[in-house]
Amino acid sequence: MNALTRLDRLDEMFPELIRRFARMPVMGVETPGEIRIDVTENDKDYLVRAEIPGVRREDINVAVDGNFVSLSAEINKESETKKGSRLLLKETYVGKASRGFSLAHEIDEKHVIAKLEDGVLKLTLPKREGSRARHIAIE
Repeated sequence: MNALTRLDRLDEMFPELIRRFARMPVMGVETPGEIRIDVTENDKDYLVRAEIPGVRREDINVAVDGNFVSLSAEINKESETKKGSRLLLKETYVGKASRGFSLAHEIDEKHVIAKLEDGVLKLTLPKREGSRARHIAIE
């Protein structure tokens, strides 16, 4: 078993650990922010809940292309260090965060609803009529 196969197996066993390790700063270089999402589905649409704390609505971009959704945000957190104090730990991120994902159905982009409440972006993504999955008979 080669090293890559072992790493894949380790990732299957501990996906969150591997993901966090991959985001760790290397030699003082900041890593990009992360947009965490929850996606639910019903017959008519997808509901997305994206955590983007501390971001203003004008700094968020949502794009829909067929069944692909992309979210991006410019994160500008004020960083104030008082004179005579020193920074011991910095886990906040300033910069651009983005996230993209594909869905099983195409989205009717004309009827998408987006609301930002308390640092949570809530999207209602209606499924495009005619893009429903259909059963294919096998001959």
